[in-house]
Amino acid sequence: MRTRLLALSILGVTVALAGCHHATRPDGTKVEKGGVVLMGPFENFIATHPTADQFKKMYPGVQLMMPGAISSLDIRYDNTRFFPQLDKDGHIIGGDFH
Repeated sequence: MRTRLLALSILGVTVALAGCHHATRPDGTKVEKGGVVLMGPFENFIATHPTADQFKKMYPGVQLMMPGAISSLDIRYDNTRFFPQLDKDGHIIGGDFH
């Protein structure tokens, strides 16, 4: 009985600590699980004219609303939904949060 309790306790601590892992981007900045917090690095990233796939890898907590995508009318103040402006090749050249 004590062995099972010890094993379950160790498993619980392991799972809890695994959720504390903070990923980093190639430029060394931390990947936020929610919306964009640091606007400077975000604007620098947008200035590189990323593709939608590159955006999703760098900002997995931000919903990228491509043209024609259906969204709700709720207002978000946490920078979790980005509406991009695209160039003719489909690269993100600007946009804003709603």
